[in-house]
Amino acid sequence: MESASLPLFAAAALATLLAGALLWRLASRRHALPCPVWLRWLVELDNPFTRTNRAAFIVDCLAPEPGMAVLDAGCGPGRVTVPLARRVGPSGSVTAVDLQAGMLARAEAKARAAGLGNVAFVQAGLGEGRLERNRFHRAALVTVLGEIPQRERALAEIFAALRPGGLLAVAEVVFDPHFQRRGTVDRLAAEAGFVLAARHGNAIAYVALYRKPDGA
Repeated sequence: MESASLPLFAAAALATLLAGALLWRLASRRHALPCPVWLRWLVELDNPFTRTNRAAFIVDCLAPEPGMAVLDAGCGPGRVTVPLARRVGPSGSVTAVDLQAGMLARAEAKARAAGLGNVAFVQAGLGEGRLERNRFHRAALVTVLGEIPQRERALAEIFAALRPGGLLAVAEVVFDPHFQRRGTVDRLAAEAGFVLAARHGNAIAYVALYRKPDGA
């Protein structure tokens, strides 16, 4: 009896999680809601169907070098934070920023488990003015732009936080309820002062690279 009840329990648990995910998606159509901490599994693993949304691909696009300072803006549970920290090495640094303490705690636990001591964790909303100006060589904004109520302020803050010549990678995938179209991101990035440097993927799953001009 007990063994027979296990599949039923697993099915019920899965149904509950899927229902919660659906509710989050529906609510996100009306409000810019960040992914709840208890649903972090939705964003913690690489999507097997979209190469451009995989952490390794995003990091390769940014091409961070040892010793660089990198910003993981809206880091969530640290899916991109850890590989970025590994790439820049002990002489470099990653600043992981997220609004939710639970997401930061998960990202910090993963960094600690990986033996990484070059990551700083900051609880803040993007656009609040908490980022140091002209500090970072690279920045990542992975499936989070649509969750930010003031997207223009967030991109302006990231622009100011990057060093001249620095790169911002914006990754978007249509499975995300806050999906941002390429034209929308291009427009917002240009308004902040960025110049499009490269784009990978297609209309429903892509990584766009934006550069802060050398003289900015």
